[in-house]
Amino acid sequence: MSLITLTTDFGTKDHFIGAIKGAIYSELNNAKVVDISHQITPFNITETAYILKNAYKNFPKGSIHIIDVDSELSVENKHIAIALDGHYFICADNGIISMIASEIKPDKIIEITIHSTLTSYSAFVKVACHIARGGTLDVVGRATDEYKQLNEVHPYINKEQNQIVGTIIYIDNYGNVICNITKKLFNDVGKGRPYEVSARHYTFNKIVNKYNEIVNFDLPQEKRQYDGEKLALFNASDYLEIAIYKSNLKSVGGASTLLGLGYRDSITLRFL
Repeated sequence: MSLITLTTDFGTKDHFIGAIKGAIYSELNNAKVVDISHQITPFNITETAYILKNAYKNFPKGSIHIIDVDSELSVENKHIAIALDGHYFICADNGIISMIASEIKPDKIIEITIHSTLTSYSAFVKVACHIARGGTLDVVGRATDEYKQLNEVHPYINKEQNQIVGTIIYIDNYGNVICNITKKLFNDVGKGRPYEVSARHYTFNKIVNKYNEIVNFDLPQEKRQYDGEKLALFNASDYLEIAIYKSNLKSVGGASTLLGLGYRDSITLRFL
């Protein structure tokens, strides 16, 4: 039995999560359901794509991912089911898939046509349970080879190939800000050249690969004063991140608050 995951902007206060899970179990009472996140910023498809892209790879092949963010059906917001990288994704065609599929081509894309009087999540549940039973995508809609592109997925590279301008696509629980410049892009464009990273009024001359790389562990603990230091790093997902060492949004703050960095702000990487 395939796992069914849920990623939504529903939050946990209202009845929606219970309703969608109830619909799954009513359709398939031995289903295995896993929550990825229900705390997506409402209607934020870029944030949704970032979270899902970094989560789905850890699930077994054949897993089915329901993505219910900005999913109200309309002539401009159709519903799709996609087979990609050994997984299935069921969501609105609002650009979410373009980040997940930026490096891996989908094997099949179906525009879902089984709605009738079903709500968005009811249609998603029907499709997910159909796949979980071993059903094929062709039964739930018609094949297509198109899906909307999310422009924020792609950083800007100038003609001289000495500057990459990225966009902040996600702010995590610690207030760290993540932009859409990947380590691969940095290496491909930079080719080992010296560089600097500019984020608002702050400049970084080094990108580290883990947070505590800035710590000198040869010093006695009482002489280490690194808490609150600014740093740039490639995070575990290989995206460029601006962070505060041992940040806490509820006390000392994070990069988003202390450096005044927000969603869709620019981060510039210059090669010298």
